[in-house]
Amino acid sequence: MTSLRIAEIFGPTIQGEGALIGEPTVFVRAGGCDYRCSWCDSMHAVDSANRHDWAVMTPEEVMGEVRRLSGGKPLTVSISGGNPAIQDFAPVIAYGKTEGYRFACETQGSVSKPWFGDLDTLVLSPKPPSSGERVDWKAFDQCLEAAKGCGQTVMKIVIFDDKDYAWAKAAAERHPGLPLYLQPGNPEVDPSLPVDLNQATDRLLWLIEKVTGDRWFTPRVLPQLHVLVWGNKRGV
Repeated sequence: MTSLRIAEIFGPTIQGEGALIGEPTVFVRAGGCDYRCSWCDSMHAVDSANRHDWAVMTPEEVMGEVRRLSGGKPLTVSISGGNPAIQDFAPVIAYGKTEGYRFACETQGSVSKPWFGDLDTLVLSPKPPSSGERVDWKAFDQCLEAAKGCGQTVMKIVIFDDKDYAWAKAAAERHPGLPLYLQPGNPEVDPSLPVDLNQATDRLLWLIEKVTGDRWFTPRVLPQLHVLVWGNKRGV
């Protein structure tokens, strides 16, 4: 029987970023990741040192908790992490869809899975230079191939500086057919510390001015809404 390592399941709340921003969502955060981004804000779901805090759950148990949280109302379920693509969420998606739930997944595009094609939304979020990671574009393309049956596939890139911005432009040129979402990064990853809202607004304005000044009209520029509203609160 399939078992899944789950760092947390929470909601309903609103999606704070990307193509589904503002949508009521229950979040299933998988434990484990093949990346170690320098500015990761969910290390509790990434670092295997935290594995003793993760729950080992069957797909039925995952959907049972989603159902409990949503009161049985079929909302969007966002599968995140960590990197959820290193686990098999196909049974969760299959169970949920029979009850009318919609499924989104966000992953960096380093590991492809056949169940990408069963999603309503796949968010591929390749990590820019500031992350300290290097994107394997061949693996990314394999994710796109696996997602051919998906309702929509989009690319989302977090921008921290000019180098990230230039990298995002090159990524967009590599994949011109993918809808592109850009958002300013949040440098404060400690959930115990408050977010400086003035600095967060300044970073958003900086990114807007970069895009409009270059007359680069391909991407949509969005805030990290959850950061502006809840700060670094864990589980949002």
